[in-house]
Amino acid sequence: MLKIAERATPKKIREVPFIEFQKEPDARKGFLEVDKFWELIGLLPTHLRPLITFLWDCGTRIGEALQIDWSQVNLDTRIIHLEPEQTKNSDARNLKMSSELHRLLTAVEPKTGLVFDGTNLRKEWTKACVACGLGRKIEVEDRPYDPRYEGLTLHDLRRSAVRDMVRAGVSETVAMKISGHKTRSVFDRYNITSVEDISNASDAVEISRMKRLTGKVLDGEKTVKKPVRSTRKPLMALSSRG
Repeated sequence: MLKIAERATPKKIREVPFIEFQKEPDARKGFLEVDKFWELIGLLPTHLRPLITFLWDCGTRIGEALQIDWSQVNLDTRIIHLEPEQTKNSDARNLKMSSELHRLLTAVEPKTGLVFDGTNLRKEWTKACVACGLGRKIEVEDRPYDPRYEGLTLHDLRRSAVRDMVRAGVSETVAMKISGHKTRSVFDRYNITSVEDISNASDAVEISRMKRLTGKVLDGEKTVKKPVRSTRKPLMALSSRG
């Protein structure tokens, strides 16, 4: 904005001032694991379960999800289509429903208007998270009826979806298209590498090296012997030298 003002004719400002950016805050590390997801879903009102399942499956932004109309849902192919004007980056996306989401949406009646119901979303989310140990309420002085919530957030569902896609072997390019991330830097902030991820990667490299060294497949798989190269010279070569 300042550069445009400086290049304008006539100039709006003489020169662009130096602006020092603040350090970007550390990325949140909140994730929703599979067992806790099912526990949380069971504590939520029925009308919120399709929305939360969709957010956890695809990592979609809440604002995008709440705009989806039934005309964009194909239960036969299990595809949900997002229009360009509904997405933050103005890119259309096709998202595949999980079996659970397909089951939930099939049961919804009537199938008209908006697909997902976000009535009392924040309030019910907080209540369910506190009930299953994913968050807590902190009393605030002078606000006895308005405690502060601390714990898993709705946006953590987006982060969880990204991490689970990468862990499942989905290429980062495809995962970014599903979640709607346009820049790699933001995507990397969601795809946080845990200690477990690093440990598994280290183990995988060690096993791979052992396979190349010994020519064998480890961990109970079928053993494949590495071909041994003969050191004997061909008979024709020996005979030619007398």
